[in-house]
Amino acid sequence: MNAERDLTRLLAGLRPELDPGRYVFTTVDGPAPTGLAPVVTVAEPEGLTLVVRQEEADAASLPYDYVAGRITLRVHSALDAVGLTAAVARELADAGLSCNVVAGFHHDHLFVEHARAEEALSLLNRLAERSGGRTG
Repeated sequence: MNAERDLTRLLAGLRPELDPGRYVFTTVDGPAPTGLAPVVTVAEPEGLTLVVRQEEADAASLPYDYVAGRITLRVHSALDAVGLTAAVARELADAGLSCNVVAGFHHDHLFVEHARAEEALSLLNRLAERSGGRTG
């Protein structure tokens, strides 16, 4: 599947893409309610964490207190690659942006404050350019 492990190539090939939706983190006891299409689920002893579109959470009357933008790093990163999450988190942290990272099999997905998602996208594009990559 040719997943990339080299950090320089990973950073140069980030190709971050901002999803136009608004996402929220919520939690439920038991399974996800019918009608939800979570993009992330995490089973914890305290309950099932769901990351869903804000409109789905609102329709299901689920509580949340954080609205995020979702940025997908289009580079196909290997699950055992070292340093990508740290480099991306450092870039965003230096700008005062929090980042919740979820690794999928093919890509990493970043959940950042929705109001600053475009700023985060710009920062990631600059990181890729500094690493030898191109944007667009």
